[in-house]
Amino acid sequence: MDLELTDEQRLIQATAREFTEREIVERARENDRNEHFDLELVGKIAAQGYLGSIVPEQYGGAGLDYLSYGLIVEEVGRGCSSMRTVVSVNTSLVCSAILRWGTEEQKHRYLPKLCRGEWLGCFGLTEPDTGSDAANQRTRARRSNGGWLINGAKMWISLGNHAKVALLFAQTDPEKKHRGLAAFLVDTDQPGFQPQLIHHKLGLRGSDTAAISLDDVEVGEDGLLGEVGDGFKIAMSSLDSGRYSVAAGCVGICQGSLDASVKYAKERVQFGRPIASFQLVQEMLADMALQTDAARMLVWRAGYLKDTGQPSTTETSVAKLYATEAAIQCANTAIQVHGGSGYVDDYPVERYLRDVRVTSLYEGTSQIQKLIIGRALTGINALVPQ
Repeated sequence: MDLELTDEQRLIQATAREFTEREIVERARENDRNEHFDLELVGKIAAQGYLGSIVPEQYGGAGLDYLSYGLIVEEVGRGCSSMRTVVSVNTSLVCSAILRWGTEEQKHRYLPKLCRGEWLGCFGLTEPDTGSDAANQRTRARRSNGGWLINGAKMWISLGNHAKVALLFAQTDPEKKHRGLAAFLVDTDQPGFQPQLIHHKLGLRGSDTAAISLDDVEVGEDGLLGEVGDGFKIAMSSLDSGRYSVAAGCVGICQGSLDASVKYAKERVQFGRPIASFQLVQEMLADMALQTDAARMLVWRAGYLKDTGQPSTTETSVAKLYATEAAIQCANTAIQVHGGSGYVDDYPVERYLRDVRVTSLYEGTSQIQKLIIGRALTGINALVPQ
């Protein structure tokens, strides 16, 4: 594995960094304070090509490799996790599923609009009573008049209030369990699709999160993604891509926490000298630097494997597990370095901590990632009764 970025990748990284500083950082605090989902900023992100980075150009995307995508997501995540969520959901969860499992007609219908930001997509897997047990879907799909009717409910759905198309997972035959799951591309502009905004979140206050009620939601036969029974495989493949982007975004939080802490420690004077001169402060900075570098290298390894067509599920789980937990620690340590100033939003570190806490929960909790890693090590699936 070559750890040297190409000239093109360095340009992509620098461009994403400059864009983040110019457009995202300036808005992040106010959007967080006001719980404002900034559609104007989403449009600017789309104009940069960041909503379809890994989608081939023939379908309207930028045609980038996964490592380049990870560099973009890291920079956006450093600026604002709410906006990183838009990139991750639209690109990793929705576009990647259509790209891998869709027909040519579906690819040409959905991907160009999603990549341009004309449409946003949401990923409807989680339900009020179904989180880690993703195969146990209570949402039902039944055939009707040459298509399908979907009934049920989804919970914690990012972009659910603004999405034009929803990738919904539903059970077609409960007796078949995960073999009866199906995935559908659903038009959200119909009465039966009823999203409700979720307020009062700990973090990601500038993102759109919805609870969705599904009441006889109609979808034609051409809205079925893959075949009936492919739903679980589609969900897992999307989450594999999504976990990569979450991990990359958390590297951004690690780096942002470190940068803010170094700057503050050199400026803050106590006992007649900058606190950066104190050994225990330097220890905290060193710990953050170590975690940042380790998380980044794990993300790059996962990206390299994806780009070279090698199996990467376990390595992606390793990256997601380590990067999310490292980012939580880095954000927490950053507040310690900032002292009382880190407890208010004059500095970004308190937002980093609030925003990052969810990353060890969604797209597979840290405990689920450990079970995936454990399965790879032992060949035993701990989620299946032996």
